Amino acid sequence: MPLPGTRALRTFEAAARHRNFTRAADELGLTPAAVSYQIKEIEDQLGLVLFTRNSRSIQLTPAGALLFEATADALDTLHRATGRARRLARSAAQLRVSLSARFATNWLLPRLPKFRAANPGLELSFDITDELRDFEADDIDIAIRFGTGSYEGAHAERLFDTLIVPVCSPRLIENGPPLNEPRDLLRHDLMLCHVDWKTDTMTWPDWRVWMAAAGVDDEDIDDSRFVGFADSSFVVQAVLEGGAVGLADLDLIAGDLAQGRLVRLFDVGVRMAPPYAYYLVYPQENSEDTRVVAFREWMLGEMKSEPGQPDDHDWLEAPNTLQPNW
Repeated sequence: MPLPGTRALRTFEAAARHRNFTRAADELGLTPAAVSYQIKEIEDQLGLVLFTRNSRSIQLTPAGALLFEATADALDTLHRATGRARRLARSAAQLRVSLSARFATNWLLPRLPKFRAANPGLELSFDITDELRDFEADDIDIAIRFGTGSYEGAHAERLFDTLIVPVCSPRLIENGPPLNEPRDLLRHDLMLCHVDWKTDTMTWPDWRVWMAAAGVDDEDIDDSRFVGFADSSFVVQAVLEGGAVGLADLDLIAGDLAQGRLVRLFDVGVRMAPPYAYYLVYPQENSEDTRVVAFREWMLGEMKSEPGQPDDHDWLEAPNTLQPNW
């Protein structure tokens, strides 16, 4: 009996894992109707009923559960084998780095000429994503990630903390309303942008948290003025267009500040609670890889040359609840 193709099996695996055709469709870039059609084709081809369906949910049948376990294992094996094959095929001088778009654009890429000058025999290639990667399956040598630094089977070295500060464009300073103190942000018709992101244990600092750090009374704060974005790049873009003030990660906008594209407002910042920070992460078995060692030493050297964090009176620590630190 012919087996379903890899694409059909990926659709089945996603539908079985999510127990939902719509979520599987979102993951795969398909419509729910297309997922449902492919599942029906697999069932017809195999002569099996894989899901029981009702108006609100789907459930795996015993046959579906058995096939799901085998499919997940087979796809994982194929994924890992493909990653190893790609590693064998690429140049031994190439180092593959996984990192977010914002970190790449605002921190690493401006420093690439320095890296190449220090390591002329090493070629970097990039995997740009905010998702955690499987080093073996995704053919990644080393990653730069924001998190707690706890990654199973990997070594993580802390690079720098995250300090969230308000910024605006020079045009807003020149042509906009006067901004002499933090409370002025609420006195004028300004869009106040921030990153709207949280996990089970941590919330990214928003304007309410920053206002508390700046000493603005809670009753004076109007949440309708705040606009949350999923990514800091959207915050910075809104600020660069001239009509907004945004909360941004100081280290990742250092280039924009140095070039005068952005201006920092006020000497108040909010730091993420430990252990959240940017980490250099790599598999423990890669610790002796000369390419990884070269990139690690260069990164840590760059960290040492970075300006230090502001004095203690300039920032507050921001876990889920804010604790004064001055």
